[in-house]
Amino acid sequence: MITHLRGKLIEKNPTYAIVEVSGVGYWLNISLNTFSQIPNEEAVLLYTHLSVKEDSHTLYGFINKTEREIFRLLISVSGVGPSIARTMLSSMTTDEIQHAIASGNVSVIQSVKGIGTKTAQRVLVDLKDKISKTYAIDEVSATLSNTNKNEALSALEVLGFTKKQSEKVLDSILLEDKTVSVEFLIKKALKNL
Repeated sequence: MITHLRGKLIEKNPTYAIVEVSGVGYWLNISLNTFSQIPNEEAVLLYTHLSVKEDSHTLYGFINKTEREIFRLLISVSGVGPSIARTMLSSMTTDEIQHAIASGNVSVIQSVKGIGTKTAQRVLVDLKDKISKTYAIDEVSATLSNTNKNEALSALEVLGFTKKQSEKVLDSILLEDKTVSVEFLIKKALKNL
């Protein structure tokens, strides 16, 4: 099993990326979420999932372990294949998917193209207990960063910035480093707002 690829980014598209590792180019099917977060630098690290069928071996790439784990959970559900799972990861963020499954929100899952009512209900039934595991994968210091984020968010709101815009900027800062202080968060956010 190929667990990740670290190499040179050769090409990046909304549906795929090509990463060269030791002279071999790997075609990775990716979600829009991963596409938007892949840095435009040459060196890149993508987590992978290899789907093996009778007639094909398909490699999927993910920006982080949480996205890969959610993909794996989704394809474990009867009626949800890799393409529907990738569409779901392109339509929603990993947090939105986790929250929809944890809260039992059928309409959010059903809003994804290719998922009907029965499949959406099956996703909720099959994954409701399992989804809690994915919350902890990349969020080792989630409670610390969450309180820091909330403090920084309220400070930015007091300064006159909208909550939605501030939250987006803070999330991008926390993706880089989850252990930053409130002061650093606010200073960096002010530069990006």
